[in-house]
Amino acid sequence: MNRTTITALATAAALTGAAIATAPDSVDRAADDPTQVLSFTVDRIDGSPEQLDMYLGKVVLIVNTASKCGLTPQYEELQTLYETYEDLGFVVLGFPANNFAGQEPGTNEEIAQFCDQNYGVTFPMYSKISVKGDDQHPLYKKLTSAPAPIGGEVQWNFQKYLVDRTGHVVQMYGSRTKPSDEAFTAKIEELIAQ
Repeated sequence: MNRTTITALATAAALTGAAIATAPDSVDRAADDPTQVLSFTVDRIDGSPEQLDMYLGKVVLIVNTASKCGLTPQYEELQTLYETYEDLGFVVLGFPANNFAGQEPGTNEEIAQFCDQNYGVTFPMYSKISVKGDDQHPLYKKLTSAPAPIGGEVQWNFQKYLVDRTGHVVQMYGSRTKPSDEAFTAKIEELIAQ
């Protein structure tokens, strides 16, 4: 999906009053498997529902994002990572969240515009969710329920969860791990090769 399409879809969602919320059927279709995380339906940033199991067969990086954080420039490295490995079966999934110091106050439309205009983001972005607290999205409940180093509580914006081709989370990386980190990209390449 190109940048213009993302912006147009976000605008349409805003005009139709699409909510920043959990998809109504965000039930865990793999509740008996504690590391299977591609078992949810979530809303794209334009408000349309998407089943994450469509990414089975790909290596997936799930990231909680924010547009007013000191780590926001990681968007650029995430986009580069996506472009580098996309044809090899890799995808980045961005989940905007306002859980840390109010650093993602925007609407879905504003977030989509920001990502497009400032970083040329083309990887899939989703509706703003909560990644911790009482209103934590079910996907993040599952991600954080696994013990470290696979899971663990979200500590800050741009925390990363790496998921193998079978939909199982295999490693959590803290916010300070840059997408260009050699050990990080080596792990992605290892999973792609499997």
